[in-house]
Amino acid sequence: MSENQPTQTLTKKGLETRAKLLHAAEHIFGQYGYYEASIVLITQHAQVAQGTFYNYFESKKAIYDEVVRQLNRGLRAQIKEEIASATSHEDTLRIGFLAFFRWVKNHPNLYSIVQQAVLVDQELYRWYYDKLAMGYQKSLTVGIDEGAFRKLDQETIAYCLLSIGQFLGMRWVYWEGQDVPEDVFETAMSMVFGGLQVK
Repeated sequence: MSENQPTQTLTKKGLETRAKLLHAAEHIFGQYGYYEASIVLITQHAQVAQGTFYNYFESKKAIYDEVVRQLNRGLRAQIKEEIASATSHEDTLRIGFLAFFRWVKNHPNLYSIVQQAVLVDQELYRWYYDKLAMGYQKSLTVGIDEGAFRKLDQETIAYCLLSIGQFLGMRWVYWEGQDVPEDVFETAMSMVFGGLQVK
């Protein structure tokens, strides 16, 4: 699946309008679900004329796809930015988890929008998680090569790490609207590093 980037021919105002539509779509898909959402609701929330929508997206499915891709790109960019300050492989993973939890807190519709893709577009759903898993795999490969982590199958571990972040974020940030408690986070990290680190 290709990642559709914003067209380079848009003016500054055009880019702003496109961003408004995407922001509105994130809210509408999160609140109503894909099948109940409509272009009318999206344009009303964005305060944009309905006809203007088609200057940027050809259909409801097209803007939904881009919302999912944008959420994924934004999350990966945020994690990359934050882990730049890491001083060890353990630090990298810890910072990455915390960056994800903050992202969920700032994008409360993330879970509902991504989970809808199971029914809307399974290829898109798989793309979303494959992209995140690839980031983990790269980090794990470096850690293994440098002797910090055990030689384990990186893809398997990547999806295990994804599931830990996914469900801790769901349990506390998404369901409860709070930060992941420190003792919960440290318990998870103890389990992760107890399995990964070279004894």
